[in-house]
Amino acid sequence: MTAEFIPPAKPLIGDEERAAVDRVLRSGMIAQGPEVAAFEAEFSEHFKLGRACVAVNSGTSGLHLGLLSCGIGAGDEVIVPSFTFAATANSVALTGATPVFADIERGSFCLDPASVEASITERTKAIMPVHLYGHPANMVALREIADKHGLKLFEDAAQAHGASLNGIPVGAFGEFGMFSLYPTKNMTSGEGGMVTAANDTIERNLRLYRNQGMLQQYHNEVVGLNNRMTDIHAAIGRVQLTKVDAWTKTRQQNADYLSSHLEGVTAPPVAEGAVHVYHQYTIRVADDRDGLAKALKDEYNVGSGMFYPVPNHRLKPFQSPVELPETERAALECLSLPVHPSVTQEHLERIVTAVNTLAKAGA
Repeated sequence: MTAEFIPPAKPLIGDEERAAVDRVLRSGMIAQGPEVAAFEAEFSEHFKLGRACVAVNSGTSGLHLGLLSCGIGAGDEVIVPSFTFAATANSVALTGATPVFADIERGSFCLDPASVEASITERTKAIMPVHLYGHPANMVALREIADKHGLKLFEDAAQAHGASLNGIPVGAFGEFGMFSLYPTKNMTSGEGGMVTAANDTIERNLRLYRNQGMLQQYHNEVVGLNNRMTDIHAAIGRVQLTKVDAWTKTRQQNADYLSSHLEGVTAPPVAEGAVHVYHQYTIRVADDRDGLAKALKDEYNVGSGMFYPVPNHRLKPFQSPVELPETERAALECLSLPVHPSVTQEHLERIVTAVNTLAKAGA
């Protein structure tokens, strides 16, 4: 009998979310309304962000509007990692600005402060780290660099709901921080994003840009977009807020088990003072990562993910001759194993057996 497949990611939607959607549908208020306002307030309170949050229709929209709200535009440069999903660089390019790619730290997979500082030019206006896989970037060092050079600091926290550094939650460091609410993230609203705002001006700008440039109907103040979240999506997100802490604890426990038992691969380290929420549990495979991934599926029915095999600086829209050795190394070695809340103890034991056996055999 073939063992059940262990998927690399799995959205968790239950009866409570279905009931919340039905409640909104029965109310007749489907577009942006009271559910969105409640979700914004509850999100900020839940993650102890200490600042206003603005809900939008996707994580990419959140980054785009955050950048616009902070004055980023044509002629500007924003330093970003290349080892991340393309939405980070896309959002910069959509403002008319240029994404400048810096290298990552070998351990955290997040921006390397030394590489960031070496990438600064007279056109640099901001630094936007990604808290990749749920591990916080080195915001202390990046803040020092930003202050030293008079730059703005933003956060792509798409994968890092509940992560923190030295007791400060991600999303509370930069002028804005963006959390994705895509189905496979640590919590979801079906689709959507949540943007934190460091001050009233940024918050107001976010609300303008997401709603065609107006706060008062037919009184458009700027050229805006339609990036609103619906009450249907917000209702799902509000329910997920009541579950995400337990899910995060399970992810962390599953990650701890794998780190304690895996052999022949490099487990993900956690920096001092960092709380990792393991959106992805990402190991390094020194030799033949792709072969190991294939054998995990073919021989053990264990799913895995390769994030991100093509760095942004080598993608067609962003071709750049910059040399990023740690980024290139990570793109060849990284493999994410399942630790999501649906993973059971039996699953964990099968994953360990599979990885250790295959790594020893050189698969």
